[in-house]
Amino acid sequence: MNEELIRHWYVVQTQPHAERKASAHLMRQGFEIYLPQYLKRRRHARKIETVPAPLFPRYLFVLLDLATQPWRPIRSTVGVSQMVCRGDTPACVSPGVVEALKTREDNGGFIKLVNPVRFVRGDKIRVLDGVFSSLNGLYEEMSDAERVTVLLDLLGRKVRVVLDLDSVAAA
Repeated sequence: MNEELIRHWYVVQTQPHAERKASAHLMRQGFEIYLPQYLKRRRHARKIETVPAPLFPRYLFVLLDLATQPWRPIRSTVGVSQMVCRGDTPACVSPGVVEALKTREDNGGFIKLVNPVRFVRGDKIRVLDGVFSSLNGLYEEMSDAERVTVLLDLLGRKVRVVLDLDSVAAA
């Protein structure tokens, strides 16, 4: 029987913020893993950084043949909390799920997320940070993938301002 036909993807739950550590230890043991990641914008100390982040925090996938590969050692691997099971047996991921995730990866191996438009023209918004912090305004449009144009009421008149998408929220 073809080995590829009996191997399936299973889900491993990791300890908090230990996805990479668990991945490294599982690979050292010879397991094939998949840790889907995306590029996340993070604000820290007035800086905006783009950093890799797990698409499913605390979870990763492992490819196994339960009939020939011992899976119980996975549970005691450094960084692993448990395997997601149905009863006493690991729960298999539906066919095609991991493959569908892999097709959404860019050249760097990161999942490309689609930014849904969170606001409709005229929605009331609140500025979360920066010079205009705590001011209210009206959403006007997306100026590009990560910036929005907002109308703010400053000194009795409407002023058009372009802000980071992460800097605004619904009022």
